[in-house]
Amino acid sequence: MNNHEPLTPHHVQGFANLAARIADNINSVVLGKPHVVRLALTALFAQGHVLLEDVPGVGKTTLARAIAATVHGQWRRIQFTPDLLPSDVSGVTIFNQATRAFEFHPGPVFANIVIADEINRASPKTQSSLLEVMEERNVTVDGVRHPVPRPFLVVATQNPVEMDGTYRLPEAQLDRFLVKLSIGYPDEVVEIEVLRGATVRSPEALEAVTDTATVGEMVRMAQRVHIADPLYAYAVRLAAATRNHPQVRVGVSPRGVIALTRAACAYALIDGRGWIMPEDLKILAEPVFAHRILLSPDAQVRGVTAAEVLHEAVASVPVPLPSGQLASAGT
Repeated sequence: MNNHEPLTPHHVQGFANLAARIADNINSVVLGKPHVVRLALTALFAQGHVLLEDVPGVGKTTLARAIAATVHGQWRRIQFTPDLLPSDVSGVTIFNQATRAFEFHPGPVFANIVIADEINRASPKTQSSLLEVMEERNVTVDGVRHPVPRPFLVVATQNPVEMDGTYRLPEAQLDRFLVKLSIGYPDEVVEIEVLRGATVRSPEALEAVTDTATVGEMVRMAQRVHIADPLYAYAVRLAAATRNHPQVRVGVSPRGVIALTRAACAYALIDGRGWIMPEDLKILAEPVFAHRILLSPDAQVRGVTAAEVLHEAVASVPVPLPSGQLASAGT
């Protein structure tokens, strides 16, 4: 990641300015949730994917459509249901009688922004059809690989309340999501504003701020952000703290540590920095790590949340200081 030319201040400032314009555009329809929008953009620039777990009607689909409109990208929506087949997601090869040849008909994953609505309602086999394309950015049908457009962002939603007839996402698939977010209810002032402009605040009305080619450049810039060696060690120690926590059955994997550093690079650039700080890793620990840990049965019975465990784990790891020394844990 650090083998590239270092970013110049001009490049960093240009990235931050454009990221701010993109965020402002999205915030004009996703009201009162700037932190959620920033984390979603962090995932986009870090080549990750977003899992939105929330109750219906809080703007999950609106967020994804607003991102697509703002970057002038193509978006497709897949409504996951128990009878959805893997070919309904990835596409299918059909024999053309006229040409006497097989032709590939791409599925809805061939878009820049793919909204996988209520992903936990589909069968595990259909859920797994997203795995390859999320990780490899390719779909293999009948032995032939088909690349999806770039940039490529999957925004999957699941409803945590109505669990009847749902299939829990396996850990292997949860691990493919860079961040897990919750939009939450708006506060009173924002909700009143939503009511006043309910008919006009639509992602379709958004003007594009940039294009997908520029977003691709921003993705490549995020790969050139500087990470000091003590911060690599700090990221590994944060993950180790989850593995050694008494209330955790399965801690964060090495893939999770890679996800944290990738996200921190994009997060720092959005903030106008060409290097990451310990605060970036601390802020991102919950959205990147929480869905990657399995709590012990005892912790689940007592109602302990992954966020609470992560807060304890992060607080227990000494923060590296610029001089190379370690601050006491929790500072």
